[in-house]
Amino acid sequence: MSAHEGLKRWGKRLLELLLLLAVIMAVGWWRAGDMASGAAPALIAYDLEGNLFRLDAVRDGPVLVHFWASWCPVCRTQDGAIDSLAKDAHVITVAMQSGADDAIETYLQEEGLSFPALADPDGRIARAWGVNGVPASFIVGSDGRIHFRELGYTTGLGLRLRLWWAGLNTDDGQP
Repeated sequence: MSAHEGLKRWGKRLLELLLLLAVIMAVGWWRAGDMASGAAPALIAYDLEGNLFRLDAVRDGPVLVHFWASWCPVCRTQDGAIDSLAKDAHVITVAMQSGADDAIETYLQEEGLSFPALADPDGRIARAWGVNGVPASFIVGSDGRIHFRELGYTTGLGLRLRLWWAGLNTDDGQP
């Protein structure tokens, strides 16, 4: 095979890869269609420890707002990444239709998880954010705007990069 044919072959593979990425991104955009965008909806609720959480009070960096459910197998695969991220970034999770506080606390203890969680037994919070499935993740900048939204599995690295990017791109310049 000549060098020209080799370059042509790699060019074709690169084009196929870019096309595949474009399709994946388009499907993700379509799936997230009903999810909140622009200014983040209000999020004020008591966490499982009885502390009042107010999203609008977090102004020193971006926040991951992550919707999950104890009955969701995809969520379980992502739990470890969310727990790790919560150790060094602003993270609040919303346990959608997973029972009352005690049921969620039991689940977290059994799974060895310590991320902060809000109970959403009736789906009220999820509806306000346009969440129809889990897992669903939002990155909210310190400017109060949603910078990223994703329905489905997202890697821990992907979430970290999105948090970093949102920190660089807020209106008030807060990292």
